[in-house]
Amino acid sequence: MGSFSLKPGTDWATAYGRCCALAPEAFAPERVANRWGERWTWDGRPGDATSPVDGSAIHGPPRLSAATAGEAVAAALDAHVRWREVPLAERKARVTAALDSLTEHRELLALLLVWEIGKPWRLATADVDRCIDGVRWYVEQIEPMLDGRTPLDGPVSNIASWNYPMSVLMHAMLVQALSGNAVIAKTPTDGGLCCLTMAVALAVREGLPLTLLSGSGAELSGPLVGGAALGCVSFVGGRDAGGRIAAALADPGKRHVLEQEGLNCWGVWEYGDWDTLGGQIRKTFDYAKQRCTAYPRFVVQRELFDRFLAVYLPAVRSVRFGHPLAVESPEDPLPELDFGPLINAGKAKELADQVEEAVRTGGVPLHRGEVAEGRFLPGQDTSAYLAPVSILDPPRSSPLFHAEPFGPVDTIEVVDTEAQLLAAMNASNGALVATLSCDEESTAQRLSAQVRAFKVGINRPRSRGDREELFGGLGASWRGAFVGGELLVRSVTQGPAGERPPGNFPHYTLHS
Repeated sequence: MGSFSLKPGTDWATAYGRCCALAPEAFAPERVANRWGERWTWDGRPGDATSPVDGSAIHGPPRLSAATAGEAVAAALDAHVRWREVPLAERKARVTAALDSLTEHRELLALLLVWEIGKPWRLATADVDRCIDGVRWYVEQIEPMLDGRTPLDGPVSNIASWNYPMSVLMHAMLVQALSGNAVIAKTPTDGGLCCLTMAVALAVREGLPLTLLSGSGAELSGPLVGGAALGCVSFVGGRDAGGRIAAALADPGKRHVLEQEGLNCWGVWEYGDWDTLGGQIRKTFDYAKQRCTAYPRFVVQRELFDRFLAVYLPAVRSVRFGHPLAVESPEDPLPELDFGPLINAGKAKELADQVEEAVRTGGVPLHRGEVAEGRFLPGQDTSAYLAPVSILDPPRSSPLFHAEPFGPVDTIEVVDTEAQLLAAMNASNGALVATLSCDEESTAQRLSAQVRAFKVGINRPRSRGDREELFGGLGASWRGAFVGGELLVRSVTQGPAGERPPGNFPHYTLHS
């Protein structure tokens, strides 16, 4: 293998220059704008940011104060009052026009994702495509979903993590607007600013009532979570931040969707289709497991452990990672990588330190890759990269035992009984997804019913899904309304008096 160079035309300066040329109302050479009050504003304090890909400087979020965010929420309420009266046919036409514009600029949006959050090209384009294709489905299906329903009394406020700016956050925003609501979103602090800003710039040109703000979660939480004018709060992220948002809701009956992480587990019990499992294991490393439906924990029946390792280790060793835009020849296509960097160098160091501590205190290292095995440009900064790691029986004191690592680190538990299998798979008090590899259908069904995950796959992984398939969580992995398909629309619209959408509402009835 020869040395690598950056694919021509994919550098950050070129990508950002395209943003400035395409949407000068939102991008200037020195900074990015906020969008509120139905106009682009050059307020806020632009911060420094670096790309996880190679540590180079990129444009950071223009952080607003809480007072300005409060003004933005008030302006969004005014827009909401007008937008909710727009006929559905016109809303559909405007959302469709926005989708056509996103499609036209698909490659630029994907390239921004590569630089801002480190997604390999294949996964970056898939993120954009899932947003566009998913919302098109809602445009086609929305009329019966809205039968007998009306928009909320106030705008929807969105706070989401950085890992899926298009297929999760922008997708939700467009469906919320299609349903008759004005929409507010906070740009994720850790990445995705320019991609989201470009997507919003294209959408607002078609007349959609979208507000996009930057700022720290702590400072903007008051107006964006507790604001009395808000009709709904939607959050995607970790349990700590989700817990703070739940506590900050001014009205405990305010409509809300709080998706939080859980330790998703893959159990192997009385199983024998090892070739299939080997292929599935490699795919679990997509995007370095930086997603809410990743599988970082395998729980394996002891008598099958040797056969499990025989497919697991080759699968892990086959994972390809590195600089997402590095090619051997300028004419080469972009590489087919499983993952690039983690979100930043701090996260890579945090996980590396956790691995070292887990091994030092008793965990058994089954596989520890080297960053040097990746595909990189000569002399590039690789501080945000972490090679795949697998640890057998991490100590109970380790964060790797009870929390989602959000990186390419697997932990493996060996068990002897069904009770031990279930206890190990239910270690995090609720998860979003789980999978059980088990040959006997009746056994698989009986065990899966006792796994505390919202979706449990049998001999195949489960994922977030959308369209017809609803999504939610059990235990501490979710609070509020479930989403997906009709439920996504129901979560941001009002139905019959006293209606409570399906979801996790522990101690109160959700106001309709």
